[in-house]
Amino acid sequence: MAARTKTTAKPRPAYRCTECGNQLPKWVGRCPECNAWGTVEEYGAVPIRTTAAGPVSAPARPIAQVDGQVATARSTGVPELDRVLGGGIVPGAVVLLAGEPGVGKSTLLLDVAAKAAGARHRTLYVTGEESAGQVRLRADRINALSEHLYLAAESDLGAVLGHIEAVSPGLLILDSVQTIASAELDGAPGGPAQVREVAGALIRASKDRGMATLLVGHVTKDGQIAGPRLLEHLVDVVLSFEGDRHARLRIIRGIKNRYGATDEVGCFELHDEGITGLADPSGLFLTRRDKPVPGTCLTVTLEGRRPLVAEVQALMVDSQIPSPRRTTSGLESPRIAMILAVVERHGGVKLGKQDIYTATVGGVKLTEPSADLAIALAVASSSSDTPLPSNLVAIGEVGLAGEVRRVTGVQRRLAEAHRLGFTHALVPPDPGKVPAGMTVVEVADIGEALRAIPGRRRAAAKPRGEAPSTRRRASEAPRETPPAPRAGRRETPVAAYPEELMEGWEPVDSDELR
Repeated sequence: MAARTKTTAKPRPAYRCTECGNQLPKWVGRCPECNAWGTVEEYGAVPIRTTAAGPVSAPARPIAQVDGQVATARSTGVPELDRVLGGGIVPGAVVLLAGEPGVGKSTLLLDVAAKAAGARHRTLYVTGEESAGQVRLRADRINALSEHLYLAAESDLGAVLGHIEAVSPGLLILDSVQTIASAELDGAPGGPAQVREVAGALIRASKDRGMATLLVGHVTKDGQIAGPRLLEHLVDVVLSFEGDRHARLRIIRGIKNRYGATDEVGCFELHDEGITGLADPSGLFLTRRDKPVPGTCLTVTLEGRRPLVAEVQALMVDSQIPSPRRTTSGLESPRIAMILAVVERHGGVKLGKQDIYTATVGGVKLTEPSADLAIALAVASSSSDTPLPSNLVAIGEVGLAGEVRRVTGVQRRLAEAHRLGFTHALVPPDPGKVPAGMTVVEVADIGEALRAIPGRRRAAAKPRGEAPSTRRRASEAPRETPPAPRAGRRETPVAAYPEELMEGWEPVDSDELR
């Protein structure tokens, strides 16, 4: 029995935006949905509908009696994507993947479509931006062919629903949601009204059939997902595909996930033969050298829950202009300006008449404050023209007072550095449990950290330009008795002095450090 609906028309005019189809109760000069001016026009009266209670599709049951096996996640065939999704894609789930043009969304999803296709789970790939022949050429290039992968090039919502009825897929991939339009609704494809209608129809089809759906979404010029904000609320999972088009690294980051956590990231490498997952991506962020060079320092950053070893570089040259340059790449400019001020004020490094260039390696972007200490050491290393040891990592946030603050996940970062062969680390106080065989020095402020650089100790003992024969060796300098450990403090394998951290490191001058 259908629900009883009473319709009463009021003699009240209604207004609609001719650009996006948004309905408004009164006239306004600017549409609040698409922000277009002068597009709101009167078109008739607003019908007032009241819906009475009707029959239900299934009776309500206690939640403990609901079968949860039907919602078990199934692998997509791409482990890095499964990591972000929380183990796989859930039947009936709708996933929105958004990213900038050229970042590799279509390449990744075509690879997912081929690997997830099987005799029991067909995959339907619908493209609204390319022809079927163009998609086939990409599939040949990345070896994404499967007899259970079906391809259709459509831009009408009704045709897409018809393909779903004919193929009955277990996985639907739509590239992209902004290119599909419904003939029953006014407005151009990609408009807010069309996006809502297309997404709503596909979500209903996915839930009714238990069909997983992957939607490709566009982004605006400021990086936000294009279309109405309602689209992100309707879908179950929202993923952001990030990466510099001039670098090989691509990262999938979870923004919303109803079936798992959003603190996981997936790392991929984009190349001529397609895109592949990176189970250990730290190698992309490091530069292999025969010997260390000044102005470089390694740190460990956390992308979600995944620790990654990254390299920070700094270069200082004499400025030829009244206002020295401060250029950054992969780092935040305001953060770099603050660290430079702290290094000069509390570290005694003169930076006023120097052009300073700071960058990361491999296209990674470091935004968390745990890289502050590594940046400060790289700047000081470039200033003194003294390389840091290649087996050193620096972790810590630097405050305006020069103190080195704790950061989250220090033990996880140290474990990753130890796994990759790094044996020494500069960390904030109280790092917790230290991996066996790793020497860790706790530094309370930026001054203690900078004293770990041999060139800084030599510069403090000898003014620039003094004859080498008068240089004072570190072994000749009197050393105070190490401070007694604080009561109740746990024992960790740390050096008593930052200078002792340098002992045995190569290729630094061993006579200077012995």
